[in-house]
Amino acid sequence: MTIATILLMMLAQDWPQFRGPDGQGHAAATSVPQKWSDTENVKWKTAIDGLGWSSPVVADGKLWMTTATEGNKSLRAVCVDAATGKILHNVEVFHVDNAGPAHKKNSYASPTPILDKDRVYVHFGSNGTAALSGDGRILWKQVMKYNPVHGAGGSPALVGEHLIFSCDGVADPFVVALDRKTGAVKWKTPRDNAMEPKKFAFCTPLAIEVGKATQVVIPGSGAVQSLDPATGKVIWTAKYPGGYSVVPRPVYGHGMVFFSSGFDSPAFFAVKVDGKGDVTETHVAWKLTKGAPLDPSPLLAGDELYMVSDQGLASCVDAQTGKVHWQERIGRAYSASPVLVGDLVYFQSEDGVTTIVKAEKTFTKVAENTLKGRTFASPAPVDGALFLRTDTQLLRIESEAK
Repeated sequence: MTIATILLMMLAQDWPQFRGPDGQGHAAATSVPQKWSDTENVKWKTAIDGLGWSSPVVADGKLWMTTATEGNKSLRAVCVDAATGKILHNVEVFHVDNAGPAHKKNSYASPTPILDKDRVYVHFGSNGTAALSGDGRILWKQVMKYNPVHGAGGSPALVGEHLIFSCDGVADPFVVALDRKTGAVKWKTPRDNAMEPKKFAFCTPLAIEVGKATQVVIPGSGAVQSLDPATGKVIWTAKYPGGYSVVPRPVYGHGMVFFSSGFDSPAFFAVKVDGKGDVTETHVAWKLTKGAPLDPSPLLAGDELYMVSDQGLASCVDAQTGKVHWQERIGRAYSASPVLVGDLVYFQSEDGVTTIVKAEKTFTKVAENTLKGRTFASPAPVDGALFLRTDTQLLRIESEAK
């Protein structure tokens, strides 16, 4: 067995951040269940106290997620044994008297943790960010205060030595980088949206490689910015006046980033990443309006993009031209981001229904599976299993034929 094969097998067992190893929804796993229910192909179910929409992350046989209990005063990190479902750690990270405002669809534990070697990073927006050891000890805490309007939404991104996230609140929004070892602030970059009447957003940054340089791309109110992760300096900006409350994490390929512009009327953009300064008039490759998502992130698979609107209209779009190959109504309400396993796309609705379709230019539905409960957290596929979180429990889906 080659080293490359061993590394691939190890990667197939990990889902260490929001949207997986590459942050774009691509699973290294090849054997993931396609059929389940509340009673079929469920290896275990574990009740999770409180409420949290953070997606489960997994590495080294352990799952982590966050939750809010005690009337949203206790913000906690929970670790579960991936093989048995046993809760290993349930740690209060922050205790707050008033957790602040939150949208009715949101929770106070929506950002997804990040696993990094021997530690886990958890984020609760304006209520604080922290690093924990693998055995649940709190290593550091940091609180960046701002008014988030609808609560915490975006997850951090770990880029080199920096933990980077947005603080896009009602006023004076900014992006910040913390030292991953100490939690100290390394840089803060203000958003360039002074003319936007609504400045808040909830997007997760994406690190991309452009030539020999790393960029961190993060949409916000009125514009998407590319930043130098070492300094926070703005590399380029593309504007979409009037867009706000942006949630979907961008994806990257073919020399372009693909992202949504947010409320009230979302548009989906493709922007070339080799520009400098304001590239609004020079680097926008194409724009799509029908079917653009407000909450679910898009998925790039080869030459095609797959996405689902909040109202359940799924689309397959040519990534280089914006040509729509197909659009099909697959459900009613969506917030979770789709994942790609082999040649299959898993779309999970807010009401527990997962629709599996072929990643191809013609629409082919492979399966539809239903769980009881609300499902806003995104799925976490690993080789042989699929971890799904509802509003009350975490489940390991595993086929008997594994």
